Amino acid sequence: MSNIWKFGADVDTDQIVPGRYAPYMRPNEDVGDAAFIEARPDFNKQAVPGDIIVATDNFGCGSSREYAPYALRRRQVGAIFANSFARIFYRNAVNLGIPVFTDEALVQKLQDGSEATFSLEAGTITIDGETHQLPEVPNFAKEIIDAGGIVPYVREHGRFPNS
Repeated sequence: MSNIWKFGADVDTDQIVPGRYAPYMRPNEDVGDAAFIEARPDFNKQAVPGDIIVATDNFGCGSSREYAPYALRRRQVGAIFANSFARIFYRNAVNLGIPVFTDEALVQKLQDGSEATFSLEAGTITIDGETHQLPEVPNFAKEIIDAGGIVPYVREHGRFPNS
């Protein structure tokens, strides 16, 4: 089971990881330990691997800090669902192997504090006993996510995926 952590609109990269926690500012600390440290301290203290982040519009807006999605990868977030993503955040998340989905109906159903069963392999998420198909992911993104990120994909295939 995965816990749902729901956010609103315009969650920017500074809320995900404030700049003062950047890896180059704190080289001996794990940036994953700073995920939502100020914006959502309960997430920072209680989220466990496989938990799901849900947001409404424009998740990951702001600067193009790759360490914001990297912090979520280090926390082993199972997936992120949103009505929409900032373009650079979306691509950084995919390149790090984080499953990201846009689906307004699912975003509405996924409530903060609820539990869900998420299966990327089966392409489903179950909420309150009701199973839903995951939204389609572009083939290039699916290939990267399945490989665990762009670096493992290129190591395996010797090239970038076809779009």
